[in-house]
Amino acid sequence: MADVSFLLDPRLQSSTYAVGDLGLSRLLLMNDSRFPWLILVPRRAGLVEIVDLDARDRALLIEEIAAVSHWLRARGEVDKINVGALGNIVAQLHVHVVARRIGDPAWPGPVWGAGTAQPYADAAARALVRKIARDLIA
Repeated sequence: MADVSFLLDPRLQSSTYAVGDLGLSRLLLMNDSRFPWLILVPRRAGLVEIVDLDARDRALLIEEIAAVSHWLRARGEVDKINVGALGNIVAQLHVHVVARRIGDPAWPGPVWGAGTAQPYADAAARALVRKIARDLIA
């Protein structure tokens, strides 16, 4: 059950499209069309680190990361899945799951701060959000 006091950090809200809610996490699509990039935000107030989750929620988060990773790999042409929970700029616990290709605009470095984001066209973003939701949101 989600925490009713959960609020999404405004910086995450302004740079993503909301896909929907999984068992634990709000699923977001990063608004950067250069990378297939999803973000999981556990719907619990006041979390900063993964260790702030109780054992049950940590296990659920890992399963959600795996489900998102499998979905990204199934899209094809993925050489590596990057999973990261840095929180140096946005302290609210959130986990990035990014499908990477050898030679992508940030390869082999991290996607954070690599070049300039290329936002999705609105119609393309809406279509992708619908597809992700159809495939991942129960």
